[in-house]
Amino acid sequence: MAPASNKVTFRFAVVEHIMGGLMANSEQSQTISQEILAFEEEHSTGVAESAVTVARRVRFWPHFFSHEWASAALYLLLDVVTWLAIYRLVGWFRYDAFYATPFQFFIINLIQLGVIVAALYFIGGYDRTVEKLTLGYAAEHILAIIAAGVVSAMLIYSAATFDQTMKPSRGVLLLSFAIFLPASLAYRRWIRQYVVTSSAGRSFLVIGGGARAARFYEAYKNSPNEQPLEFVDANEKRVGRPIAGKGSPIVQGNLEAKLNNPRYGGIILAERASSLDIELLERLVRAQFQQTRVYTLESFYETHWRYLPLGIVDPFWPLQTGFQLARISPYHYLKRLFDVAASATALVLCAPLFVLIPPFIWIEDGSPIFFRQERVGRDGRRFILCKFRTMHLRPDEPDEDIYTRKDDRRVTSVGRWLRKLRLDELPQLWNALKGDISLIGPRPEWSKCAERYEQTIPFYHFRHLVKPGITGWAQVNYPYGESDEDAVEKLKYDLYYIRHYSLKLDAMIVLKTLYTMLFGKGR
Repeated sequence: MAPASNKVTFRFAVVEHIMGGLMANSEQSQTISQEILAFEEEHSTGVAESAVTVARRVRFWPHFFSHEWASAALYLLLDVVTWLAIYRLVGWFRYDAFYATPFQFFIINLIQLGVIVAALYFIGGYDRTVEKLTLGYAAEHILAIIAAGVVSAMLIYSAATFDQTMKPSRGVLLLSFAIFLPASLAYRRWIRQYVVTSSAGRSFLVIGGGARAARFYEAYKNSPNEQPLEFVDANEKRVGRPIAGKGSPIVQGNLEAKLNNPRYGGIILAERASSLDIELLERLVRAQFQQTRVYTLESFYETHWRYLPLGIVDPFWPLQTGFQLARISPYHYLKRLFDVAASATALVLCAPLFVLIPPFIWIEDGSPIFFRQERVGRDGRRFILCKFRTMHLRPDEPDEDIYTRKDDRRVTSVGRWLRKLRLDELPQLWNALKGDISLIGPRPEWSKCAERYEQTIPFYHFRHLVKPGITGWAQVNYPYGESDEDAVEKLKYDLYYIRHYSLKLDAMIVLKTLYTMLFGKGR
């Protein structure tokens, strides 16, 4: 309050001097004027400095989040700090310190944090392009933290069997994860909301005004992305035209000036690199490393939408670098080992269901209990897939619909429940144990449909580069197919899976599959 009081006192003093100055000489009046100017200048300087400081603070966060790594770094920092604080406080309140030394405390927290970070990494918890404001992500986040809690408990209790000084507390572990779960989800939603809000005004600059750019615009318009698009083309003939008909953005010129503008959230190259001059390509390379992210159409689709557009696939696509599908890949053999162990375990655990389900099928629609059909596997190999029968037994009809549609009359009452709970898939565990399919991969297609698709859908045969699976990337990201158009859309996700074949992607599919089963999604 002192500065304000001094300021008021000075104001009154100035008024008194002015009143007295009406009768004073000009020299005194000049002195008073200089004092007033000096005070106003000092006050203005202070206000200006304060405004600059505030402006710098305001600009810091948008600038920070403009970096690709910023969100991930902040998420990781908050995860580490939050977990350590929660775990220490819970242990202190419950008087449960089951570590004898600080080194034990460090090792225990290192294990738990490692498991937590791995679980969240698998569901895209550190990926800035993953939408974290949806109920779907919230469910996956919950499942990931629960899985991390289970794995952490197994590791810690296993370590305690070798070190008798450790006395693990189930209460501390359970309560810590219970508190960390909503906290970690809350600040992820807050940061994501801030990133979305701060980047809403930053357009994507799309280089290109031809057919490829128009197709991209149509796909972007139907996507959840909200950032505006600006189209620019070096070809003057395309400048001034709408990119995709009336109401769509106008293709602009002056490419050089736009590349120098730092306000764009990213640059998307919607032209083939071979059609661009060397100078422009060099500018884009510099922008990628110094200014902003530059996407090809392929990398934008993969990064933001997690599928691969068929328009950019060519016969040499599998020969590109980065594929992990070589037979000498260690993960190829690790995945087969996991398939054997998991399917054998699941068959044992689900044995009671193999006893309970057949009577219900038989009572409603008689035998056979199992549905057998020829499917296409890896490298085009044919095999017989086995499932619980969910449709009425009918003779084959040439004009019968090959797709199972919503509320299909051919599906039995028992079959409807089996499909909803995914229990009709259980016999496929035997196919996975034999090696016909994997637990995770593209859907094993009926040979009749596969032959049809290979004739009508370009590069459909690429999906046979991997083993089909009971669940897969297309199954958890796209609704049940009911048309040839759906088969095309699902192929985009299958190609993404083939391109990014990895442990991380398989773990994401497992978590999404659990979410689908628990919340009754899909058919």
